[in-house]
Amino acid sequence: MKKYLPFAIIFIVLAAVIGLSVVLLKNRGGATTNSSATFAPTAPTGGTPAPNQPPKATDGLTRPNVKVSSPVVIEEFGDYQCPPCGQLYPELKQIEAEYGNQVQIVFHHFPLIKMHKNALIAAHAAEAARNQNKFWEMHDRLYRNQKEWSELADPKAVFDSYARQLNLNLDRFDSDLQSNLIDQKISADIQRGNSHGVTGTPTVFLDSNLLPYEMTNLDGLRRGINILLTRKSGS
Repeated sequence: MKKYLPFAIIFIVLAAVIGLSVVLLKNRGGATTNSSATFAPTAPTGGTPAPNQPPKATDGLTRPNVKVSSPVVIEEFGDYQCPPCGQLYPELKQIEAEYGNQVQIVFHHFPLIKMHKNALIAAHAAEAARNQNKFWEMHDRLYRNQKEWSELADPKAVFDSYARQLNLNLDRFDSDLQSNLIDQKISADIQRGNSHGVTGTPTVFLDSNLLPYEMTNLDGLRRGINILLTRKSGS
């Protein structure tokens, strides 16, 4: 009997390992049953790889003058000189038109300074307009006319023309273009993006869920918003 005892022990250990493996495989399979209703991380634009893990959920909007009043909040990290951001801009406007007060869009600056030479001053122009309550109007002009200023050696004259069109105080606008306070606002947005795994633009979150890059278009936005509205209506 002692002769066969080691073989019996080996057999029992192998059986236990196989049984444990089966249990783990079953548990892993069950965890993916709701994958069609979730948002998965993916590579941002510009060929920059996404992190292996999804970014942390956002912890509320950082701008003190932004009040959340809609069921779904769309947070975009964007760069005014980024061509894909320019392509996304009219689709976000379409979403606003379709969903009305069911969605709220919040824009965060994420200028890719090393790639886009005029992205930072464009962000300054938008914030300088915000100081005169015309942020979205300047935001829209920057994206609609992206090709007009993006490759200029100095786009300031163009931004001044936008400020005049918006009836802004030009002296204040020019002063704010160089403001340290505006620098701090933009830096805070960049830090916020970095803390949530943003590496490229446009990066879009729907209620703290990262929208995969392949869904960052009109159809993908509709699909994600509809999922969230359905969840909220059933809660």
